Amino acid sequence: MYAITGITGQVGASLAEALFAAGRPFRAVVRSPEKARGFVERGATLAVAELDDTVALTDAFRGCDAVFVLLPPQFDPSEGFPESNRTIASIRDALAVAKPKRVVVLSTIGAEAAEENLLSQLGRMEAVLGALPMPVAFLRAGWFFENSQWDVSSAREHGVIESYLQPLDRPIAMVATKDIGRLAAKLLDESWDGVRVVELEGPVRTSPNDIAAAFARALGRDVVARVVPRDTWEARFQAQGMRHPTPRMRMIDGFNEGWIDFGTTSVKGETGLDDVIAELVSR
Repeated sequence: MYAITGITGQVGASLAEALFAAGRPFRAVVRSPEKARGFVERGATLAVAELDDTVALTDAFRGCDAVFVLLPPQFDPSEGFPESNRTIASIRDALAVAKPKRVVVLSTIGAEAAEENLLSQLGRMEAVLGALPMPVAFLRAGWFFENSQWDVSSAREHGVIESYLQPLDRPIAMVATKDIGRLAAKLLDESWDGVRVVELEGPVRTSPNDIAAAFARALGRDVVARVVPRDTWEARFQAQGMRHPTPRMRMIDGFNEGWIDFGTTSVKGETGLDDVIAELVSR
């Protein structure tokens, strides 16, 4: 039996599909039973637990061979990341008591970066969960192709996507959430000792210009990428309601300046950019 957190998100849902396809029994750990109804109807069992509720989370993990955990995204964290630190501590304590045989943790490209940024929350998670006594695998994923969902309307209506990633022809490591779910399912089945790190990106590296070209193919119209000037970011993010935009800005700086990246040993996924963009525009 596996326990899966974050199952209602893109990665968790992809993992669930991979486990259903492989015939692996799993427990969906959710805040609300209603959110897991579709998974339960297909054969998953259910555990209701908030990630910050250590007692309930321990019960959800108890008796499982393997557990998949992810940190809910905090795009506007308070200084010092207290929200994430609280959740990480709860997950650690629940795993320490439940004692699954192994743990797979969704992490990120750049988790090990020395410069503090939005992804530092995942670096802290790696440090804390990596100290647990059971085998732990950190699945570091690249920039999600699916982040382009925010560009669909602009591409369709105006033929433009605005890019914080720059220069526009610079490719970075991106990946489809479907491939993350597939690899997570594979890791849950494996055995290892200690801590392991697995880096995952798509078949080829991808630039903003590549994304614009994929939109053009999917929509049958011209689409171009346009740079969002760095000196406008803070005001833009604040206008969107962010109170603490600096971590997000520094994360994007990390991609643009090259200090957020993978090494030379990353695993390559199967799903290409065109497949993801075609699905996004069809919704």
